[in-house]
Amino acid sequence: MKKIAFVFPGQGSQGVGMGKAFYDQYEDVQAQVKKADELLDIPLSTYMFEGPEDTLTKTEHAQPALLLTSSIITGLLKERGVQPQMVAGHSLGEYSALVAANAISMDDALKLVQTRGRLMEEAVPSGEGSMAAVLGLDGESIEAVTQHVRDSGEVVEIANYNCPGQIVISGSAKGIELAVEQLKEKGAKRAMPLNVSGPFHSSLMKPASEKFQQTLETVSILDAEVPVYANVTAEPIRDQTRIFELLIEQLYSPVRFHETLEKMVSEDLDAIVEVGNGKVLSGLVRKVNRRTKTFAIQDPESLEAFIEWYKED
Repeated sequence: MKKIAFVFPGQGSQGVGMGKAFYDQYEDVQAQVKKADELLDIPLSTYMFEGPEDTLTKTEHAQPALLLTSSIITGLLKERGVQPQMVAGHSLGEYSALVAANAISMDDALKLVQTRGRLMEEAVPSGEGSMAAVLGLDGESIEAVTQHVRDSGEVVEIANYNCPGQIVISGSAKGIELAVEQLKEKGAKRAMPLNVSGPFHSSLMKPASEKFQQTLETVSILDAEVPVYANVTAEPIRDQTRIFELLIEQLYSPVRFHETLEKMVSEDLDAIVEVGNGKVLSGLVRKVNRRTKTFAIQDPESLEAFIEWYKED
């Protein structure tokens, strides 16, 4: 049996039409999608399949849409006998990873991420928080700039360590503006604000995390059946109590995805498989280690191509 890891995309990977090819082909997927619409009390499938894009992109819609798509594909893979030896997700994708590891049910995860998305939207008034991607500068240099901006009284912090030369910062709109200017002066190839609705994975999300804890306490979390690499620590976890703690911290802590991928690559895997819409994470894997075999499964054709490889001797 081949040794593989599943990785699950986060917000930003959504797109109109996501999951529709699976919906059209599989009756049990149709049932799952209908159940999700009823559970969340929104026409999620309409947003996913028809848009409009600005409605799908809203955090409280994008998050369950991405989780539903990833979890549907995970279910189809498991039906075909594919079992990952470890899993990880990027930010929101951590919930898809926990569903794949049977630590949280898909129904509970859908409700959690809908609430998570709403609380993240509400945490900071629109226009007052922002994020920016920084390319071509090391973490130490970026941290020095963000500290300088914080000393001036604005909030700006590292939010995502994605891969070599790609780091995301998060904070107040003014803090991001100041940091972007200074990072360009420091030699960043690019420093560009992102089209997001808030300062995710920064200390400005702490009020949201406190409210979210109350929701999380109502959900049954089990020990994970396979190791789940946590965003906050980049370490594999299985314990239900630790999962609970880190999901709360995750809202205001940086996503250590670069470290996670390095550790996964060191596990002598046959492949790292991106499960869900888009190919963002496959690109990050290649930037961490070009020799690692990757698959991105987002439609029936890519599913079949992966299955064919998986069953080869």
